[in-house]
Amino acid sequence: MMRNRLFLPFALLGAVLIWFVAWPLLRTITAVTPAALWHTLGEPEVAHAIGLTFGASAAATLLALVLGVPLAYLLARAAFPGKALVEAIVDIPVVVPHSAAGIALLMVFGRQAAVGKAFAALGIRFVSATPGIVIAMLFVGLSFLVNAARDGFRSVDPRLEHVARTLGASPWQAFWQVTFPLAWRSILSGVIMMWARGLSEFGAVVILAYHPMVAPVLIFERFESYGLDYARPVATLVILISLLVFLFLRWVGRDAEA
Repeated sequence: MMRNRLFLPFALLGAVLIWFVAWPLLRTITAVTPAALWHTLGEPEVAHAIGLTFGASAAATLLALVLGVPLAYLLARAAFPGKALVEAIVDIPVVVPHSAAGIALLMVFGRQAAVGKAFAALGIRFVSATPGIVIAMLFVGLSFLVNAARDGFRSVDPRLEHVARTLGASPWQAFWQVTFPLAWRSILSGVIMMWARGLSEFGAVVILAYHPMVAPVLIFERFESYGLDYARPVATLVILISLLVFLFLRWVGRDAEA
């Protein structure tokens, strides 16, 4: 009975929030004709910006997967001095304004910084270059992946690893054949969220690499230079493509859980 009494008011409150998200997106999508969308998609600048956005976010997510999963496992399984500090550092990118994150990255990876000069000697530069976009997306999104993976590893009973070890498995085999597969759903969720977060990144990217332009920077540049009518088709394209890809990834994740 209580559940029935709560359903209607809770549904109404939730509907307000859903409307708040869905209506602006729907208004943006319906304000642009299919012909205008097709024409905009055919512009080389737009196609390059969208491709760069998706590719750079994927590269940042791959880096976080390689570096973050081991860290997440340690946070889930090990007790060590300074663990709380490490967890706080992982969470910091969520609360730091992303323009400030861009400045912080510029202080380390800029042309005059020691790290930036070291990478430049190897032919890698970050300012006004694709690697700068990647590290900006990595910085702002790594918390999603690491925290999701940590929670996934914590949900796996350590006794399963011990059983695998007693049956002759090495620590690596126990991790890859027991723990990782059981935590994979959480890791996949973190991968999806981090990749999606990278697609929308603006503040840190625009500090490090205004050029080459990712889609959010291109939308801002067109809006500032030419107004709403010129920026809206690009925004609509990005919304539609992001929505389709995100729904596909959610479907893949749900299929993996089944």
